[in-house]
Amino acid sequence: MKKTIRLILGDQLNINHSWFQTSYDSVTYVLMEIRSETDYATHHIQKVIGIFTAMRAFAKELKARNHDVIYIQLNDINNEQSFDKNLESLITQHQFTSFEYQLPDEFRVDEIVKNFCKSLSITTDAVDSEHFFTTRTELGDFFEGKKTFVMESFYRAMRKKHRVLMEGNNPINGQWNFDSENRKKLPKNHKPTSPLVFNNDVSVVANEIRQTNIKTIGNVEVKNFVWPINRVQSLELLDFFVNECLPLFGSYQDAMMPNEWSLYHSRISFSMNVKMISPQEVIEKATSEWRKRPDEIAYNQLEGFVRQIIGWREYMRGIYWLKMPEYASLNYFDNQGKLPDWYWTGDTKMNCLKDAIHQTLEFGYAHHIQRLMIMGNFALLAGVHPDEIGAWYLGVYMDAIEWVEITNTLGMSQYADGGIVGTKPYVSSASYIDKMSNYCGSCYYKKAVKTGDKACPFNSLYWNFYDKNEDKLGKNPRIGMMYNVWRKMQSESKVALLKQADYYLKNINNL
Repeated sequence: MKKTIRLILGDQLNINHSWFQTSYDSVTYVLMEIRSETDYATHHIQKVIGIFTAMRAFAKELKARNHDVIYIQLNDINNEQSFDKNLESLITQHQFTSFEYQLPDEFRVDEIVKNFCKSLSITTDAVDSEHFFTTRTELGDFFEGKKTFVMESFYRAMRKKHRVLMEGNNPINGQWNFDSENRKKLPKNHKPTSPLVFNNDVSVVANEIRQTNIKTIGNVEVKNFVWPINRVQSLELLDFFVNECLPLFGSYQDAMMPNEWSLYHSRISFSMNVKMISPQEVIEKATSEWRKRPDEIAYNQLEGFVRQIIGWREYMRGIYWLKMPEYASLNYFDNQGKLPDWYWTGDTKMNCLKDAIHQTLEFGYAHHIQRLMIMGNFALLAGVHPDEIGAWYLGVYMDAIEWVEITNTLGMSQYADGGIVGTKPYVSSASYIDKMSNYCGSCYYKKAVKTGDKACPFNSLYWNFYDKNEDKLGKNPRIGMMYNVWRKMQSESKVALLKQADYYLKNINNL
């Protein structure tokens, strides 16, 4: 008689997967908390706790549905601390005749499981995770023969294929993209909606992690863990977003404000990335709410959100599977710098970085513009090696799983792929940060000062970046205007800016 063991990874907590619709006496599911997954990067303590707690809740749900489940906890005596060793032991012990798994979303894990299958004498099979709108290869097929991979064209194709915000073959309201309406700064006295947070007691899991020597970063309130740890809470957070935040999401999605960590963002990326909720139901929920309340939710608010889900998220995953593993080693600018020490503490005099990093350490979260135009912007201007900033991003954020982290960091944020993802480097001086935030007013450094005492580091580093990389960027049409400004600048001004930048780079840990 066939006896099957099925592996469920920590980011495959999809209770609606076809696997789980029927229970069989001959099928056993296994979930495992292992050191090989906690130790490949230095993770935020909340990320480790969140995934382990969600895994335990998922296993409990499977058992309630009469599925046979083996759950290996971190500190179990017989835990071999790796997928292959634990599976080998279970297959031998329980005499399984078949091994099955859902396709992993990380190249690293995919290789581990494929190599494990090659070592087995029993039958093996892989199935889709049934989560994404696209397959692994769909983006590659879409852009076959093309030299560039323009997200906008892929986004439009996804809208058409899945009938999202469409009227026949045309987009609702006759326009595909409303990004130009989604770049507003929060008014000075504006008070954003208070975020929905949960008060989960995760002290048991936290204590088990602390009994090991797992290296983590960040802080956690173990009696008041704010993140959703199961599907019910994930859906509650989604409901809160569409009811309370969606009406202003689009307008202020790029805005930043000190001591306001959530603003109008959904914060459902952790739930989606471990598959407690699906992108399809997220889009359906948001679209349904907009149809109910068209006078309260302007169309640009909805489209900006939908674009993040069916456009950017699917696009990044497609790039990942098209370009890995070579993508991970790209370093277009040959940057070799170390990440400043204060990325791990937030102890810097630059208000924007101090606030965004402290928020990251406290919640394991920062929204996309903080990640791109504060932390990522500075790292690129400072010439930090992509591996350095990539490892940081992968570790510190609740939602950071490699397929989505590396393409956003190495591609979008650091331009280390030379333009596969982004058409230009996303760098700025203090002017953009001031335009989109309230960070600069009370900062130690002066936003309008480029050189000399208390000059904002972003200003001189910005021009230093363009000067240093003119051979690679000088012909890029999207930034030609900046090179025209630089070339027309007085030589003494250029020298002063480059000298200021050199001083800051040599004293980067003291900024």
